[in-house]
Amino acid sequence: MRVLISDSIAPEGLAVFESAGIPADYKPGISREALLQIIPHYDALMVRSQTKVDRAVIEAGTRLKVVGRAGVGVDNIDVAAATQHGIIVVNSPEGNTIAAAELTFALLLALARKIPQADRSLRAGEWKRQQFMGVELSRKTLGIIGIGKIGREVARRARAFGMQVLAYDPHVPPTHIQQLGAEPVDLETLLRQSDFITLHAPLTPETRNLLNAERLRLTRPGVRIINCARGELIDLEALADAIESGHVAGAALDVFPTEPPPPDLRVLHQPQNVLTPHLGASTEEAQVKVAIDVAEQIVAVLTGGVPRSPVNLTPIPADQLERVKPYLRLAERMGSLHAQLLNTPVQKVRVQFAGDWSGLPLDTIARAVLVGLFQNTTDTPVNLVNAPLIAQQRGVQLEWGTRAESDLYPDTLHTIAHTPHGEQRLTGTVFGRHDLRITHIDDLFVDIKPEGILLFTEHHDRPGIIGRVGTLLGDHQINIAGMHVGRERIGGRAIMILQLDNPIPREVFQQIQALPGVESARVAIFPTDLV
Repeated sequence: MRVLISDSIAPEGLAVFESAGIPADYKPGISREALLQIIPHYDALMVRSQTKVDRAVIEAGTRLKVVGRAGVGVDNIDVAAATQHGIIVVNSPEGNTIAAAELTFALLLALARKIPQADRSLRAGEWKRQQFMGVELSRKTLGIIGIGKIGREVARRARAFGMQVLAYDPHVPPTHIQQLGAEPVDLETLLRQSDFITLHAPLTPETRNLLNAERLRLTRPGVRIINCARGELIDLEALADAIESGHVAGAALDVFPTEPPPPDLRVLHQPQNVLTPHLGASTEEAQVKVAIDVAEQIVAVLTGGVPRSPVNLTPIPADQLERVKPYLRLAERMGSLHAQLLNTPVQKVRVQFAGDWSGLPLDTIARAVLVGLFQNTTDTPVNLVNAPLIAQQRGVQLEWGTRAESDLYPDTLHTIAHTPHGEQRLTGTVFGRHDLRITHIDDLFVDIKPEGILLFTEHHDRPGIIGRVGTLLGDHQINIAGMHVGRERIGGRAIMILQLDNPIPREVFQQIQALPGVESARVAIFPTDLV
C-alpha cells in the first residue's frame, strides 16, 4: 500500500500515515504530466483544491482505492468516474466548518462597517470618517441560502448579534431550521426581505448562477451579499451590474468561478466590495483537522475499514461507525454465500432488516450484499462504490426495506436471491460486537460462522449419511473443526454444514457428491476473521 499526497497538507496528516505504517509520498505542486506518470503506482491519492483529479487521472490510477479531499468541496474530483471505477471519494465536511463560518461573519462585519476601505484610506494618509459610515447588524435580517453545517454555525452567530435569521434550504425540514432560531422561508421571500444574504449551498446544476440578474432584481435595495461557498453560485456580471446601479450596496466574496480570478473581472474593481483569496479553510486549526480526518479515512479504507465521510456512499455517523462494521461484513458474507451455493444466475436480491436498525445506513448494508455476490465472479475489484453499477450491468435488481418481526434474535438481516428456478433465503445476525452467524438457510435452522472452509450437503434425514461423509473426509486426512445439522422434521429434508481445517481435493469432493443419500454438495470459502 502506498499513498500519494499531491497538495500541501498539515504535518499532522502525514503523521497519521506514519503511525499506521503506510508509506506516503509528499509531492505538493506536482505537475499534471508527472502525476499521470506515477499515479499507477499508488493505492490512495490525497489532495486539497489544487490537484484536478479528472477522469484521465482516475483511469491512470489502476491501483487507486480511495481519493481523499482535505476539505469540503470535491469540485476538483470527477466523482462519477471514481464511482465507475470503484474508487471511494472521501472529504472532511466538518473539519473547516468553524473556520468558514467565522470567515463569513468576518466578511459580513467588514462589509457592514467598510473596514477594508477605511484601512486603505488611513494607510494613504487620509482621515475621512464620514466617508465610511456603516450599518449595524442588530435588528437587521440575514438570509441564509443553504442551512448545512456551515450555514447552521452562521445562523447561531447571527442570532448572537441580534439579527433576525431567514433560511432557505429545500433539503432541510422546516422544524430543524426553526430549532436553530431561524425562520424557514422560500427563496423569493428570503430575497425580498433580507438586508444581508449569505450563500452556503453546494454547487449543483440547480444552484449554478442561483443569484442571477432576475433574482438580484427581487432583492431589497441596499442589500449586501456574502459568498464563502462556491463562486459559481452567483452570476458575477449580473452582480457587478446590480452594484454599479446601487441596488446592491456591496458584496463580500471569498470564492470565484475561476481561481485566481481574471484581472478584468468587474467586481475586483468596485470599491464597495470586500474580496479575499478563498480563505474559508485557511486557519491553522482547520488545516490540522482536515488533514488528520482525511488521512484517517484513507487508512481506514486501505485497511478494510469504513470511512466516516464518503462522498459517493451514504455517510455513517461517527457514533454508529463501530455498530455498522460487523453488519457490513455479515451482509457481504451472506451475498458471497448465495453466490457459492447457487449454480444459476441471480436476477434480483431483496434485503430485509428486522429489529432495531435506527441510525444505520441500510442502503450501504444492502450494497454490501452485492459486493459479496459479485466479488468472485469478475476481474474488476468490487466494493460498496461500484457494486450497484455492476448489478445494473448484469441486470440484477436490488431491493431493500424493513420488516417488523426479528425471529429469534433482536436484529436480523434477511437476504432473498431470486433466480430463474426459484429463490434462496438466508438469515443472519451478529452476536455481541463481532460474532457473525448464519441462522437460517431457506426454512432450515442452522448456526454457523461464515468463515474458513465450509462444506454444505443436502440430504434426507436418514441414518448413516453424516457418518459416510465424515469417514470419507477422515480417510483423506481432512479434519472437521465443527459441524451443524439442520432439518425440517424427522426423516425430512436436511442440511449438514462442516467447517474444515483443510481444502477438499477435487477427487474427494466428487466422491462426496457420489455418496448414497447425498443429494447435493457445495463448498463455500470465506476469510478467517481475526476479531
